[in-house]
Amino acid sequence: MRTPAEAMLEILACVEPLGDVEPVPLLEAVDRVLAQDVVSGVDLPPFRKSAMDGFAVRCADFGVAGETRLVVVGEARAGGPYEGSIEPGSCVAIYTGAVVPEACDAVVIVEKSTSHGAAVALEDAPKPGQNICNRGADLARGALALGGGRRLTPTDLSVLASVGRDPVAVYRRPRVAILTTGDELVRPGTPLTEGQIWEGNTLHLAGLARRAGAEIVDVGLVTDEPAELERRFGAALEESDLVITTGGVSMGAYDLVADVFVRLGVRQVFHKVAIKPGKPIWFGMRGQRPVFGLPGNPVSCLICHEVFVRPALAKMGGADPEEWRERLRLGRWEGPSPRPNPRQQNLPVRVTEDAGGVLALTPLDWSSSADIVGLAAADGMAVVPPGETLERGAIVSFRPLR
Repeated sequence: MRTPAEAMLEILACVEPLGDVEPVPLLEAVDRVLAQDVVSGVDLPPFRKSAMDGFAVRCADFGVAGETRLVVVGEARAGGPYEGSIEPGSCVAIYTGAVVPEACDAVVIVEKSTSHGAAVALEDAPKPGQNICNRGADLARGALALGGGRRLTPTDLSVLASVGRDPVAVYRRPRVAILTTGDELVRPGTPLTEGQIWEGNTLHLAGLARRAGAEIVDVGLVTDEPAELERRFGAALEESDLVITTGGVSMGAYDLVADVFVRLGVRQVFHKVAIKPGKPIWFGMRGQRPVFGLPGNPVSCLICHEVFVRPALAKMGGADPEEWRERLRLGRWEGPSPRPNPRQQNLPVRVTEDAGGVLALTPLDWSSSADIVGLAAADGMAVVPPGETLERGAIVSFRPLR
């Protein structure tokens, strides 16, 4: 069997970016992937501006030490520059964000002032440039504001707005179909009969895929009937960029997923990976369309999505290669030693921070990879390399879940 790292590299070698670009308003652009570099067409700030409320002054009007009294000849406020002249011995009241008059070379904060009618007494002598933001200090015209491939954050939207870029060009989201197989499964809220359970994998995977930047175009249940599987899988292949199924990929008599996909023209790339949980994962390609057959247990779905599906979605969606990598952090193991396994183990943990700032990983009790309730209590999954165990206090990688 392939190792998880080998399988992930093979998936990424098969997958290509969609490359489709669309304009979206900034209000809707958070978490979208920027399609091209954005170069600023303006200086930021676009003029010398005051960083504080106070008085715009000429440093030459001040002595070496002590209080200086100046005549206040006007004011400059944000959006309302002072248009008059400033003679020696005079100053202008100024407010944060306002244009600093050309004749002035410093701003004294209002806390260092005392009003005397039309004049103001200012403590101490300012230094040239004090409390002034120079033109282009944050970003010069022609400089790179944001690089293409970046997944936009709320702060990024403010940067784009500051350089006047609205709407912004982003990559189209990958369209994803998610189908869960199994005769025992029914939708939540439907009355149960003997042997049936309410199904939650589609909701679980849809949430994970959306968080990874996908658009969900089909979610549903499919019975273990070959004709029905072929009909639903065929439709999903036609309307989506990536297909995910859960269940039906092991070795049982009703594990029919792989055979159906092959009949539909999907080329099998691999089946089974040395990971626990998640070993039965199936992966194939039809043209440029990736197909993932995930095991039916919900914890297996989570691990397989995080390790294999999420990087594929990131690459398809045009995200920077850094986002394709495994998202691992380090913590200190605070539990008993797990039994070694020939596959990579992923163990649910509660993550806390100790007084020294170190993340402590405490293993949680859980019954099996079907225990979605136990998984909901986990903050991460500790990663144990194949054939190894962990001693209390060991530093170990973990996959954050929150």
